[in-house]
Amino acid sequence: MDTNNGSSTTDFILLGFSDRPQLERIISGLVFIFYIVTLVGNTTIILVSYLDAQLHTPMYFFLSNLSFLDLCYATSIVPQMLVNLWGPTRSITYGGCVLQFFFALDLGSAECLLLAVMAYDRYAAVCQPLHYTVIMHPQLCQKMVLTAWLGGLGSALTVCSLTLNLPRCGHREVDNFLCEMPALIKMACVYSKVIEITVFALGVVFLLAPISLILISYGFITQAVVRIKSEARWRKVLNTCGSHLTVVTLFYGTIIYMYMKPQNSTSQDEGKFLSLFYTIITPTLNPLIYTLRNKDVKSAVKRILCVEKWSAKS
Repeated sequence: MDTNNGSSTTDFILLGFSDRPQLERIISGLVFIFYIVTLVGNTTIILVSYLDAQLHTPMYFFLSNLSFLDLCYATSIVPQMLVNLWGPTRSITYGGCVLQFFFALDLGSAECLLLAVMAYDRYAAVCQPLHYTVIMHPQLCQKMVLTAWLGGLGSALTVCSLTLNLPRCGHREVDNFLCEMPALIKMACVYSKVIEITVFALGVVFLLAPISLILISYGFITQAVVRIKSEARWRKVLNTCGSHLTVVTLFYGTIIYMYMKPQNSTSQDEGKFLSLFYTIITPTLNPLIYTLRNKDVKSAVKRILCVEKWSAKS
């Protein structure tokens, strides 16, 4: 019997939460609301960071890239999810599944690296304030962001090529609401030690190594904060670093739990809700965390709105 990709040209079925139809209705409404907030919140951060000259700093350059990542990440998943939840069928073409799998993995890996870069930026700002502009010069910032994007691309190409080459023996049902690696691996009719080792190695590179660097950076930041005598500067440091640390905790916590555990140790329902959290909820919370806790962003929004009102009146 041919166990290779004989079904590669057929549609896949995204089961999602079809076994819980009442819960599905609630989830679809919440996902739609979260997606709108994601679009508005992240677009606002990108526009404000670009339009306000006072935000042309490394921190907001990285934050704009994070917002763009979150926009692309959510858009690669949510529209198809809503179509399946609201439409008569739950199918996704093979090509659509491949693209969704690739972009979700690419953007998720890039975000892991970008959050580590942002932690280094906060370390330089707090621990080396006099040399900050020299250390975080524009060329270095651009190279670090480019490294994050290229790193995500390399990770996605590696994992996608290995996962999609697994024989499926005609299986078409993906027991999730998106084409994601754990669900696609469970579709395979063979066990692949190579994929397990590769995923674990990439998990060390893209999860454990960045989170270790982030923790080291915040260790130094904590020491520096203790020595700060100015209450105003102390509060500003806590606001900016606290926002980043909150985002890191939300994102890395669920991702590490999902991907660094053996694939057969996580129940399918648990995996679905974890996926729902870091693919839908986290991209929505990121802009809210940064804008609600950040006076610079709120002040920039007010300045832009005031300029627009003044221009309209004149």
